[in-house]
Amino acid sequence: MDTCCKTRWLDASVKNTNGYLAQTSLLHPFKDIGLASRHHTMTDLWQNAMDHAVALARKAGSLVRDAVQNDMKVMLKSSSVDLVTKTDQKVEQLIIDSVKEKFPTHSFIGEESVAAGEPCVLTDNPTWIVDPVDGTTNFVHGYPFVAVSIGFAVNRKLEFGVVYSCIEDKMYTARKGQGAFCNGQLLNVSDQKEISQSIIATEFGSNRDTEVVDKIFSSMRKILCLPIHGIRGVGTAATNMCLVASGCVEAYYEIGIHCWDIAAGAIIVTEAGGVLMDVDGGPLDLMSRRVVAANNKIIAERIVKEIDAFTPLRDDASTETED
Repeated sequence: MDTCCKTRWLDASVKNTNGYLAQTSLLHPFKDIGLASRHHTMTDLWQNAMDHAVALARKAGSLVRDAVQNDMKVMLKSSSVDLVTKTDQKVEQLIIDSVKEKFPTHSFIGEESVAAGEPCVLTDNPTWIVDPVDGTTNFVHGYPFVAVSIGFAVNRKLEFGVVYSCIEDKMYTARKGQGAFCNGQLLNVSDQKEISQSIIATEFGSNRDTEVVDKIFSSMRKILCLPIHGIRGVGTAATNMCLVASGCVEAYYEIGIHCWDIAAGAIIVTEAGGVLMDVDGGPLDLMSRRVVAANNKIIAERIVKEIDAFTPLRDDASTETED
């Protein structure tokens, strides 16, 4: 059975820590599995929302997998490398319609909605933060790392996150204070404290401004030459963050991502024991478009020290987007 990096498979004969019967079926790896939260009680106000998010992610992932098999119409957003497909739009509309029907008072921030001119504002209201197809460029080229990312915040604090890596068939979930899981396996970050023994994930992004690209390469060069074991990246921020949570890589950093790219992954990282911060070493600001996610503070601060930081336009300051 496939595993999600360094995880523990929970015994299918007993209820797992999420309060659901663990299900090890290869044909139905997500049915009745511990994909929501531990200690499921009547007092958990957001459990229904999380259950709904898991179901939506699975349904959206099915649409994505079907689309991979067919020709797709590719459109441009901000540049020739900033792509959007009908599948992105179809999946986001599916999620919006379903959320509005079931939770009519909730707010919504979505990549394609913002690209179409909707405001990107995080308030105290329960808010769904969604990237319908994280890794659109991968999707267009058939590169097998594409994710549906659903984060949920209340009072501007993340309550849960769901990331479904569609092609891999891996469902990552986390609930505040109750652990992170992949296909029912409890996730734990790596215990590595030596940067020289670490793998670091990052991405180039879609901004091809020469000054920005130079800073990205400069940061990568300095980090690579610390030295470290290597630099990796799968082309989707959500999946990169889940790899940190799984213990496969020690850290992920990027400048130029968006709140919908990292909202779900952020809580998955922290619930797996990891840390989050801004590239300047301060606390993570979802709207800043800058993130460092790491297995521990030692690794995070070492990365921060080497990054040539720059400040993109904040998500809540503009409706323009980049993949």
